[in-house]
Amino acid sequence: MLLLAVCVLVVLSPLIIGRWPAGLLMHRWRLPVLVWASLVLQVVIMQVEALHGIAPVLHILTYVAAGTFLWLNRAMPGALVVGVGALSNGVTIALNGGVLPARPGAVSAAGLDTGDEFANSAVVQDPVLPWLGDVFAWPEPLPLANTFSVGDVIIVVGVIVAAWAGSRRIGARAPEGSERIGA
Repeated sequence: MLLLAVCVLVVLSPLIIGRWPAGLLMHRWRLPVLVWASLVLQVVIMQVEALHGIAPVLHILTYVAAGTFLWLNRAMPGALVVGVGALSNGVTIALNGGVLPARPGAVSAAGLDTGDEFANSAVVQDPVLPWLGDVFAWPEPLPLANTFSVGDVIIVVGVIVAAWAGSRRIGARAPEGSERIGA
């Protein structure tokens, strides 16, 4: 939830100085259903206890869907940067049985419950590529306290590039022939 909230704020950030993130918001995305389906599926596997047995496989598949979406839309500034961050997380998740390994100190600082139910990020015994897992904390008592990874930081950088690359002054007319901004 923290990553999603930060990305929404980043997308809206050009508005602070009177710019509209037109390139990002007006882009004609290819197969946007892939990214929306992966986000919905991630929420569902976290909430539906009956899916917890297959949750690791479904979790990896959400990254495959998101990666496919990013590859199809790679012409958009920032899409490949987001893809590198997602690939970092996805590979680390796949190599750790469907879970992004979290540093125990980060989990503690964020005040996260370390119950037995499926979590997309959790402390893992002998993790593979632990430095690419959730090694940072957005600590309690801050809102949306959580852990985050290097891949998450790279994703945010890519979203910054996407939001600002095609931004233009609010009220400015689109340049001639730019009905596919960013394409």
